[in-house]
Amino acid sequence: MTDRGHAQASSSSPKRGGLPAAAAPPASLGVDQEPGPDERKKRGAILFTAFEPSGDAHAAPVIAELKARDPSLIIYAWGGPKMEEAGATLISSTCDDGAMGLDGFKKIFAVRSEIQKLKRWITQHRVVVHVPVDSPAANFPVCQHLKPKGVRIAHLVAPQLWAWGSWRAKKLRGCTDCVMCLLPFEEEWFRQRQIPAKFIGHPVINRDLDTTHIAERQKSMPSGSPRILLLPGSRSTEVKRNLRLLVQSFIELSDRNRGAAGLIVAANDRLARMMRNIIVDMPIGLHMVVGEVEAAIHWADLALTVSGTVSLDLTRQHRPMVGVYRTGLISWLGAKLMLRTPFRLLPNIIAKREIVPEFVPAPPWISPRTIVEAATAFLKDSKNMAIAAEELRRVALRFHGKDPAHAAAEIILRLVDGRPVDDPKPVVAPPPTLDPPTDPELAELDARASRRDARKGSFIQKPVRENRKPPA
Repeated sequence: MTDRGHAQASSSSPKRGGLPAAAAPPASLGVDQEPGPDERKKRGAILFTAFEPSGDAHAAPVIAELKARDPSLIIYAWGGPKMEEAGATLISSTCDDGAMGLDGFKKIFAVRSEIQKLKRWITQHRVVVHVPVDSPAANFPVCQHLKPKGVRIAHLVAPQLWAWGSWRAKKLRGCTDCVMCLLPFEEEWFRQRQIPAKFIGHPVINRDLDTTHIAERQKSMPSGSPRILLLPGSRSTEVKRNLRLLVQSFIELSDRNRGAAGLIVAANDRLARMMRNIIVDMPIGLHMVVGEVEAAIHWADLALTVSGTVSLDLTRQHRPMVGVYRTGLISWLGAKLMLRTPFRLLPNIIAKREIVPEFVPAPPWISPRTIVEAATAFLKDSKNMAIAAEELRRVALRFHGKDPAHAAAEIILRLVDGRPVDDPKPVVAPPPTLDPPTDPELAELDARASRRDARKGSFIQKPVRENRKPPA
């Protein structure tokens, strides 16, 4: 982790032991009135904190949207190169790898070091809104430090408390102003626990495919049938645990399906070098590309994939898949005890049933044959492929009409301006009611009714009085 330069301190004096005071919204500004750029600039900066490559990718389009809507905004980031390219001032690089390039206790100490650096930095800068991006273990301490100081907090990517650790809902409730949810079922889950939340869509699904680029890139991809895609993950730990399993599965599938073509997608050049070191002799028919995941998915008939966000990339293009995530023995046992959801692959979680096979988590002894049998069910019966594709299409439809970057930017700007996250509900006046008539009014109404009946002839016969003589 390296410092990427520090922005100059704010000219205002910091409070003792805390943040410089953030400017409050002027009294003349209504809750629904959007202030101008100069007014926002006076109030303070927006701080993004991300600790994984996926967090860097999630935050970048939101930062770009914020800058497009208000170029005067001051945005700082603990994050990665994509956030910097989008317009943030990068204070520290913390997104080099899913574990910041480290494992185990080294990662824990590295994160703690970054948090302490951030706490020192924050005393010299006026921050009005903090946007923690995923990584709850790293971001929760930052939120708990900033929230009591009056900083408004909008979580980008909901912590997966619905999968495990629901007891942490109380902690989250105390350190957030809004949880921006990427999955359709999350908003209701959090709101049921009195945590303000908003479903904004997912940046993987809610964006257009560049069909021209895809068609161009596919020209250099291998020919053959069936076409099998291997997606071993974007973190070094995922690649180390799962790459050999996926490659062995491809070898067996190619033995069963003569003429099969395979393609491995490496997330970046560093992981590509690691993969070549792990698989010294590349099997016949198996090739590798760096990046180009969208073109590779479009090329494929079937994917063998590590669980994670990439399963939504596949869902977006309705591509059948077999999900797997091999772990160590302790992690596998821990997952069995702690995970509360019946499914662990995102398309199945959203569908609330198994629409594609998953082996998540998988024990260390999982056999390639397990993966092969699940894949063969697709390759030998096109009906199964069609059914899975249709189910994935239905899952993708649940994200229809969402614009994550736009929705997230709107929420963040509302917090900067001191406006409510949700539009106020219109007050509907009750229907007009007639006051009940008083007793004199009732008497007058009765009298009018009697006169009207007398003119028309009453249907009520009056009792006849008999003039009888009294007995002698």
